[in-house]
Amino acid sequence: MEDWALIRRLAAEGVPKAQIARRLGIARGTVISAVKSDAPPVYARTPTETSFTVFEPRVRELLAQTPDMPATVLAERVGWPGSIRWFSDNVRRLRPEHRPVDPADRLVWEPGDAGQCDLWFPPRKIPLEDGTSKLLPVLVLAPAHSRFTLGRMIPTRRTEDLLLGSWELINQLGRVPRRLIWDNEPGIGRGQRRAEGVEQFMGTLATKLVLLPPRDPESKGIVERRNGWFETSFMPGRTFSSPGDFNTQFSDWLVKANTRVVRTLGASPGDRLQADLAAMLPLPPIPLHLGWRNRIRLGRDYYVRLDTNDYSVDPTVIGQLVDVTADLERVKVRVSGPNGRIVADHPRVWARGTTVTDPVHVEIAAALREQFQQPRAVATGEQSLAGDLSRDLADYDRAFGILGQEEMN
Repeated sequence: MEDWALIRRLAAEGVPKAQIARRLGIARGTVISAVKSDAPPVYARTPTETSFTVFEPRVRELLAQTPDMPATVLAERVGWPGSIRWFSDNVRRLRPEHRPVDPADRLVWEPGDAGQCDLWFPPRKIPLEDGTSKLLPVLVLAPAHSRFTLGRMIPTRRTEDLLLGSWELINQLGRVPRRLIWDNEPGIGRGQRRAEGVEQFMGTLATKLVLLPPRDPESKGIVERRNGWFETSFMPGRTFSSPGDFNTQFSDWLVKANTRVVRTLGASPGDRLQADLAAMLPLPPIPLHLGWRNRIRLGRDYYVRLDTNDYSVDPTVIGQLVDVTADLERVKVRVSGPNGRIVADHPRVWARGTTVTDPVHVEIAAALREQFQQPRAVATGEQSLAGDLSRDLADYDRAFGILGQEEMN
């Protein structure tokens, strides 16, 4: 290309073609061709038939029906006998011609309009109470206009914990986005189906739930990019002793992260947050009744189960109805009724299959068991009553017609 440009420049300056050829050490005919050409020379290989050519029509036919069919399956279907690498290279060349086009629009997020929600799974197991470790979900909420990010690790992906976590993050935000966007999380809903309790939650907040259709990453791209950023900027070099330790470190880091300037915005999320909040809805005027709720009759085994864990209850209420409630931090049990007293209050355990026992409950159970095993004392009144109920055996003889010898005489 450089020789072509030099030839044309020298020819334009009036240098004879023969002199140009001698100067550059090329043939005079090459100089003439370069002067006549409007574009630099390009080497083009003459297409020839390859071993793939005879299979190409059938491959195109299969790709037209199933654009994402793997190359290995295509090779099997068409009976390809050669190298799978060579076959895959040719399939990769043909596949874009048969794959439907899915354009991505540029989305404009108005202030207060939407909050994008997602679950992020940090790639590191968190130590739990029983000595085990587990990958736990982090609920992330990002108002789309400001990109201000909030997050909290939660025990499970169950609806109860998702709604509890969402309410806590919205409380931290202080306002309610007009739409909450989710990507088919089973604990929230899929398609037209909403998980139990979700509609009531959204109605109390007066917000709209948007469940995205499959293959629509752009509509929740902000929060998903934040998730990737967490893994490259927050996670490296950190260790965690518990879920509480993770939440403390993550919250402290987010305070700094929300002050960093976003290149595409030209401002930090914190700078744009006030405009976002001003257009959002106020928090609901009534308290939300969220979390785990269950009513059972307490059995002789004075424990109640929440998720997969068992928690002890005051044994004095065995046989009575009790209400079991839990949030992200505590598990409480009350005697059913308008003024039911609390008969159990435990920290919530995030491990699985654990038994949580209050030593006071064990002592009460031992006292009740010892009292139950004591023989019952009979009162004096009861003894006299029993004496009054005793009868003479002769009464039974007369009743059945059996007469004594004296009566027969």
